Amino acid sequence: MTVLDERPSATPLAFLSMEITSRCQLTCPSQCYAMAGPTRDHGSMTAEDWHRLIDEAAALGTSAVQFIGGEPTLHPAFTELVKHALRVGLRVRVYSNLYMVRAEHWEIFALPQVSVATSYYSDTAGQHDAITGRSGSQVATRAAIAEAVRRGVNVRVAVIDHGNGQRAEQARAEMVALGVPVTVDKVRAVGRAAGTLLPSPSSLCGRCGDGKAAVLPDGQVSVCELGRFLAGGNVRAGQGTLASVLSGPEWAKARASVPTRGASDPCGPDCSPSDDSCGPSRGESCGPMDN
Repeated sequence: MTVLDERPSATPLAFLSMEITSRCQLTCPSQCYAMAGPTRDHGSMTAEDWHRLIDEAAALGTSAVQFIGGEPTLHPAFTELVKHALRVGLRVRVYSNLYMVRAEHWEIFALPQVSVATSYYSDTAGQHDAITGRSGSQVATRAAIAEAVRRGVNVRVAVIDHGNGQRAEQARAEMVALGVPVTVDKVRAVGRAAGTLLPSPSSLCGRCGDGKAAVLPDGQVSVCELGRFLAGGNVRAGQGTLASVLSGPEWAKARASVPTRGASDPCGPDCSPSDDSCGPSRGESCGPMDN
């Protein structure tokens, strides 16, 4: 059955993801949507560009932003950018792999109006580390999650299930035992998980670009992190403003490329981007950010 797309040509921007770097300590060879890794750079957006973008988002009425990567804490301007977002009245979520958390980052994570999200894959180190491509990552991430709970940090976890005997439900139980909100999602064919397949809008939840957007390290504005192949303009210095992009024809075309889902084809995203997914699961409503 064909579902009519009744979305307006532009929507207020409630939530903005800022992918401030492609650098990451992990490689996630079978899933990373951003194709991030230790040899990648921070992109062509400067710290000044990100500062300006935060101001533009606040002026548009955005209530919350997310810092992602790669691993966002590896960006040299990470701390100052988070503080700037808070200073202009925005709520902040940091999507971190929690592989290596410095003292200054714990201070940031514990600030009011800041929350942290991460991905976790298995209660066994072998399975988890095979997915991240980094030996010791399971032990480090689990310890950091437990430390976040101890410090009273607002933290949540997404477990991404690759199948093939992965202990995803055991990982969920482990996080529940720690007292952490957790969702489980299936890996989807985007980024490295797509292999040789071309990216397809069919992998998207149907809410991409609906009151939210993502800005990539080169300044491209996409409908979401997963839908990075659907871009509608660029906000790097001299290219355009966020307002001009969101009101332009390229953005309207990108949004129109996202398939809508009817009652017979539910997705129910929880909108908590992980290393490969915005986390559709269990028929939950889509709230871009729970903080």
